[in-house]
Amino acid sequence: MFVVVAVFVAGLMVGRTPEYLGKKIEAKEVKMAMLAILCLPLAMLIFTAIAVVLPSAVASIANGGPHGFTEVLYAYTSAAANNGSAFGGLSGNTPWYNITLGIGMLMGRFLVIVPALAIAGSLAAKKTVPASAGTFPTDGTLFVGLLVGVIIIVGGLTFFPSLAVGPIVEHLAMIHGQTF
Repeated sequence: MFVVVAVFVAGLMVGRTPEYLGKKIEAKEVKMAMLAILCLPLAMLIFTAIAVVLPSAVASIANGGPHGFTEVLYAYTSAAANNGSAFGGLSGNTPWYNITLGIGMLMGRFLVIVPALAIAGSLAAKKTVPASAGTFPTDGTLFVGLLVGVIIIVGGLTFFPSLAVGPIVEHLAMIHGQTF
């Protein structure tokens, strides 16, 4: 998904229609790639935001402050992207957490698949275009740098605010001798 977005950005910089593997990348593929990229943060961050303000969900958090926020953020991140584990301080066996963590798991698994399959189907149906002088090469270090930059920027803009409120604040407080 990030490759499609990076190819799109490269196409904007070059001033030509972006191409990847001999196929033209159009608005449909870029929209589907962004939808797939945003599915995981949607599952992680929206449920975390609701859980830290909903009284019945807050009652399951054993620790206050940034550590409690980190517990909730980790639970939803793990559910959407991995296996659904949680910190020991979070009582996740409540109706709220059981239902929303299950929904987060489904979103993390299946909402990403639909746009990915749409991109694959769209690219499979397109004719291969021969490379020209204006084609941006995707097999060099310049493209790798652009791809890494896109991943860092999109990931940073998506997750840094929540990390700054929870784990980073908790670590900085721990350095100064305060624990939660």
